[in-house]
Order: sequence, then structure tokens, then C-alpha cells
Amino acid sequence: MLQRLAYGFLGSMILAGLAQAQEARPPVSQCQLVAEALPSVQFARLDTPELPVHKAALAEDVTITFLGHSTFQITTPSGVEIATDYNGWLRSARLPDVVTMNKAHSSHYTLTPDPGIANVLHGWSDVPGEGAKHNILVGDTYIRNVVSDIRSWGGEVEPNANSIFIFEVAGLCIGHLGHLHYELNETQYAEIGRLDVVMVPVDGGLTMGAQSMSQVIQRLRSALILPMHRRGPPVDSFIAMFDERYDWSMSEHSSVTVSMRNLPKKPLILVLKGV
Repeated sequence: MLQRLAYGFLGSMILAGLAQAQEARPPVSQCQLVAEALPSVQFARLDTPELPVHKAALAEDVTITFLGHSTFQITTPSGVEIATDYNGWLRSARLPDVVTMNKAHSSHYTLTPDPGIANVLHGWSDVPGEGAKHNILVGDTYIRNVVSDIRSWGGEVEPNANSIFIFEVAGLCIGHLGHLHYELNETQYAEIGRLDVVMVPVDGGLTMGAQSMSQVIQRLRSALILPMHRRGPPVDSFIAMFDERYDWSMSEHSSVTVSMRNLPKKPLILVLKGV
């Protein structure tokens, strides 16, 4: 009897230890796991050149709304609200559950976010020489980041001061390039993995030149490309960098609803209303 009790107690301890280890283990990125197989992926075909905005989102739908500059609102199937490059003044009616920030310019962050925001993710680290590191689960969404360098106000290189945030939800890999100043290296591409949807700055100078930015986008091989951060040059200058392998469309809506079932088969540059 005592022996059975001892074995039972030992088994409970082992199971508890395994549960704790699983909780401590960071989530597995599906976007990194399948990145190498991306060229063989066949995306779903669209009946129209522009992704439809569904009135009644299905369980796997993610809605992306352009709020201005580099701020998008991402609404996940379970209702998690995410605001990218959040500055405090470009906002939706509802307080977001998660905000991401980058510090290249004050229009991409705030140091005084609403205290009701549960998850405030800085794209930089306050520790010199280190990069920010985020691996969190919020509802149905896994959020992580890949750091990159930026130019400081004096023109010097500031290492690891920008973050490319990646949101993995409903089978989709959604990436926001932040204030990207330099072309990505092989290690960064590997860390990013695949991006089905990518939000890309197209100003042509304040971030990175249109030619270099187009090369980054072509390397990422995303199905849906959402321009942002347009200051000065028309978005046509960015679109002109792409050949017939890409479609493009000017949307009458500021939102697009996307899922694995309606990703365009041919890569689509979709300019949302307001960009």
C-alpha cells in the first residue's frame, strides 16, 4: 500500500514537473518551421483581384485595419486587438490588448501608453548592446520579434533598435517591418521565416530606399503586401519596383479580412484606404 502511494506521489511530481517545463518552454513558431517549404506552397485562388472585406468574419478570419502612418489594428478570431507601431494618438475605439512600438521616430511609439493596455512590447531594449526579445502568447496569437539596426538621429548605426514583429494566428504568419533602415541578412530571414502577410514602409527614404525595400519584399515571398508609412513619394514609386509576378490594387476600404483560405495565389500589393 505504502509502495503504491509512493509511486503515485512520484508520478504526480513527475507530471507536475513536465507541466511546468511545458509552460516555461517558448511556443514553437510554425512560420519558421515551414519557411523552407514555402516555394512549393499553393495559395488559394481569389475570384477578384482584391481581397474581400467580409461582413461576418468566420472563425479563422483575421481583420487588419489601417489606422494611419505605421499603425494597423489587427483583430484576431478570438477578439484579441493588436496595434502596431503604437503612438497613442492613432487608435481605434477599443483599447488594444497588445501594442508594439519602435523608436526611430516619435510617431512610432509612446512612453506613456494607457495603463489599461495589458501588453506593451517595445521593439528596443533599454540595455545597451542588447536587443528586445519577445515570445508571448496572448489569446489565440503568438507574438515574437526579430531585431534589426537603425540609423540614429546623428546618422550612426544603432544596433538592434528596431523590431520586426511577427503575429502567428489562425495558421497565418503576419509581419510588420517597423522602421526598417537596412536590408536584412540571412540570419534575420531565417529568424523571420515565412510571412503570409507583410506590412511594409514605402516612404522611399526615411526608412529604406524603394529599390532595397522591394528586394526585401521579394525575398520574403509574401502573398499579401500592405504598404504603410508613406511620406512624400507616391505609393506608385514603390509599386513600380515590382514586375508582372505581382498584382496590385487600390482598396476603397481601410480594412481587409484575410484567412488561409483566401490568400491570393499571386502576390498582391494591396493599398488600403488612407495610405
